[in-house]
Amino acid sequence: MEHEQRLMPETCNMTDFCRTRDLFDLPEGMVYLDGNSLGPLPKAAAARIARTVSDEWGGMLIGGWNKAGWMEMPARLGDRIGALIGAAPGTTVVGDTLSIKIYQALAAALSLRPDRRVILSDTGNFPTDLYMAEGLMETIGKGHELVCVDPERLESAIDDSVAAVMLTQVDYRTGRMHDMARITEVAHARGAVMIWDLAHSAGALPVDIAGCNAEFAAGCTYKYLNAGPGGPAFIYTRPDIADKVRPTLSGWLGHAAPFAFDLDYRPGAGSARMRVGTPPILQMAALEAALDVWNGVDMPALRARSIELSGRFIAGVEAACPMLTLASPRDPTKRGSQVSFRFENGYAAMQALIARGVVGDFRAPDIMRFGVTPLYIGEAEIDRAVEILATVMRERLWDAPEYHQRAAVT
Repeated sequence: MEHEQRLMPETCNMTDFCRTRDLFDLPEGMVYLDGNSLGPLPKAAAARIARTVSDEWGGMLIGGWNKAGWMEMPARLGDRIGALIGAAPGTTVVGDTLSIKIYQALAAALSLRPDRRVILSDTGNFPTDLYMAEGLMETIGKGHELVCVDPERLESAIDDSVAAVMLTQVDYRTGRMHDMARITEVAHARGAVMIWDLAHSAGALPVDIAGCNAEFAAGCTYKYLNAGPGGPAFIYTRPDIADKVRPTLSGWLGHAAPFAFDLDYRPGAGSARMRVGTPPILQMAALEAALDVWNGVDMPALRARSIELSGRFIAGVEAACPMLTLASPRDPTKRGSQVSFRFENGYAAMQALIARGVVGDFRAPDIMRFGVTPLYIGEAEIDRAVEILATVMRERLWDAPEYHQRAAVT
């Protein structure tokens, strides 16, 4: 009870974040620092999904595509996400998975530079993006090469052989953040197409995708956007090229007239051609409810609060846990909304922490990750996490055998 009394006033030191915190269904007593992997359940999502199931699917059956506006959801929700990433209406659509959207963006990018053969990325990119690039190269069979360099060498590696630069803005392991505007400018100066993966950016920090002039961006919705496990991805296409690109995956809902059922593919207008298959309506219903949380949220204020809380966490952990090494950039302008520490027994330490109500996660080989999401995290949660982590480390609680047993998901 004493802890609960101390918790509430500290988390409500900003009115907007008190409001957003109350919109989530968080387990009592848990400090949830894993929103950078899977966001928590918005309270409104369950009712929104239930209404979609009972009233729309149950009551309207196939009529829901017209009466409930299911067919328009990819564009409607795309515009709402677009507002969070600095994209104009009509340039962002929702559907499929992030891997598929990266594949589409890269295929389209390569078609814009047919005389170049290098795809450039960095060693901090999320592996699935690299896997998709490898699969695409094998499929099209035109002799492309995937080159991955250290992040510090990236700009100097962009030359006139590079067709596309494909990067994740925020490193999923350490939170290191690329300078989106600068790298895009360098890529364009050297004739390359720019693709940004915003999986750890959208909903975590202000993004100006239109302002930086990148051709493509994609991201998932189940992390900072809180759309739930398996939430659909989104893709942005710069409007001046949207009617020119032709993604390799030419699905029926990317067709100019899906219900004409032509035997030949005719791409839809603009960003609509980046649609592929039938929208996952139940997942989109959850996403729609999750996006309601963002009404009235000021992204610069969110970013400032994230930096404040992250700094508090770093200072607390470094003071109490000298055996942990900061893996994230110390400069807050160079990291996203997560903090990572290295520890050789990081997996076991994270399991011990989770068992005591502080939830982060682990990334091989030795990184303990903690997401800092001001929508529902405040000073009290940060201090509580530091306190429990200090106990786990000081008393070597992580060394119990059960914490060394690896689960399928880390």
